[in-house]
Amino acid sequence: MCREIYFSVLTNPSIYQSLVFYRAFFLTMHHYYIVYKPFRVLTQFSSSEGKETLANYFKVDRDVYPVGRLDYESEGLLILTNDTQLNHRLLHPTFKHEREYLVQVEGSITDEAIDKLQSGVVISIDGKQHHTQPCKATQLITHPKVADRNPPIRFRKEIPTDWISLILHEGKNRQVRRMTASVGFPTLRLIRHRIEKISLDNMLPGDIIPYNKEVMYQLLFGR
Repeated sequence: MCREIYFSVLTNPSIYQSLVFYRAFFLTMHHYYIVYKPFRVLTQFSSSEGKETLANYFKVDRDVYPVGRLDYESEGLLILTNDTQLNHRLLHPTFKHEREYLVQVEGSITDEAIDKLQSGVVISIDGKQHHTQPCKATQLITHPKVADRNPPIRFRKEIPTDWISLILHEGKNRQVRRMTASVGFPTLRLIRHRIEKISLDNMLPGDIIPYNKEVMYQLLFGR
């Protein structure tokens, strides 16, 4: 009896077509997530050198990958998806979009340093000199509401720290760290807080939130 049922399903064109459509639909279904990448986690799902990866915190389909990267030592907002169109729109340099970083720097930052960051500074990328694009740099008067880092940064009583916000339209390798160092204020802690209108809000390290395509595209691209 089992053999006859199996044979009839395969030879029934309408059922076979339905099965093909069902399989194709779910194989091409797009998924969208935002996550808070913790400190000292690689922006990848495959293991490397015994370090923690996204796979230690987030369980998603095997074809879902991060859009862009955050340094191992950096924290904050990442988008995960299997939508190649969204990946292209966010990573291709012709499509500029805002990225906001909350940066804790060593020392009491000066107005002169803020002005230099805004105007653009010269940093080295892969051995070549790069003049960063104008950006928006703001000293934060109060400590931003951010999750505690584990482990915390090392405080030195004789050296104060400040928080700044940097809003960039480009994303070179370790750009923020290179920028603050170039004006004399090394980065101690770096959190990507926002990409366009998507932000961490009250998320904690290791949190994941699913999105649908319409909301994701509206927040990122205004449509």
